[in-house]
Amino acid sequence: MRQRQLLGSLILLIVAVIWGTAFAFQRMGTGVIGPMTFTASRMTLSAVAVGFVSFLIKDPEMTDAAGSSARRRDTLTGGVLCGLFLVSATLFQQIGIAYTTAGKAGFITALYILLVPIISTVFLRKPSSWIVWIAVLLGLAGMYLLCMTEGFSLARGDALVCVCAMLFTGHILCCDRYAGRGNPVRISAIQFVTASVVSWTLAFIFETPSVEAIRSALVPILYCGLASGGIGYTLQIVAQRFTNPTVASLLMSFESVFAVLGGAVLLHERMSTRELLGCMVMFIAIIVVQVPVPHKSQD
Repeated sequence: MRQRQLLGSLILLIVAVIWGTAFAFQRMGTGVIGPMTFTASRMTLSAVAVGFVSFLIKDPEMTDAAGSSARRRDTLTGGVLCGLFLVSATLFQQIGIAYTTAGKAGFITALYILLVPIISTVFLRKPSSWIVWIAVLLGLAGMYLLCMTEGFSLARGDALVCVCAMLFTGHILCCDRYAGRGNPVRISAIQFVTASVVSWTLAFIFETPSVEAIRSALVPILYCGLASGGIGYTLQIVAQRFTNPTVASLLMSFESVFAVLGGAVLLHERMSTRELLGCMVMFIAIIVVQVPVPHKSQD
């Protein structure tokens, strides 16, 4: 069991690396194409890629008719719900970031690492250990040092990103609920189909999608659709079968650290002492959350 938990944590760190490096591509894409059209294009590409893979992989856990029916039902329900949370969170983030700074958006979005354990404990009766709460608080402190370089004040964009954080919280908890009940790869495929339908509908209502605009943002769409979307979100659902949702949220929030590190390495952006300190605190939080908590023996 411990080995599975460590494997899940490792996979989620890989997800954080993928999402962190995708930040530059997202900025490139939204510079030449509307946020809804960009989101719809990447979600469609993810749906095609993951959908193709999902039909190639057999599900050995469907052993009897009753179990097969229940598993298919949970796969469909989980996929649709995860897709609704995912597309809503993504769109709120893309629109909100236009009215605020990237640093503030990054910090507010990362508030899901605090919302997940609160909701899990209060509403879902899944309490986290004291060491996980320490790691969460360290993670929040690290995110503040890393992202909030310009100070903190609330504006319209901040409110939109707050909604995004709550929706990402719902996505993480939804993945946690259905990843063990249904087929995780097919759940991922269905979530992308759902996200594609919703985002294309909104794109045609509020924007003017065109082949030329999509072609001009082809490279960002390819990376965000295949790597960040197809690989990243599928690995998230698979890994959450073995990972506590609070720990998962903390590991995935590490994407902001990799975004800053990627900018320093690939784009030659200089990191301030404050940002380096934030990375160090986040790294300590990741280490702390992996420490096994001894259980009291029953006499």
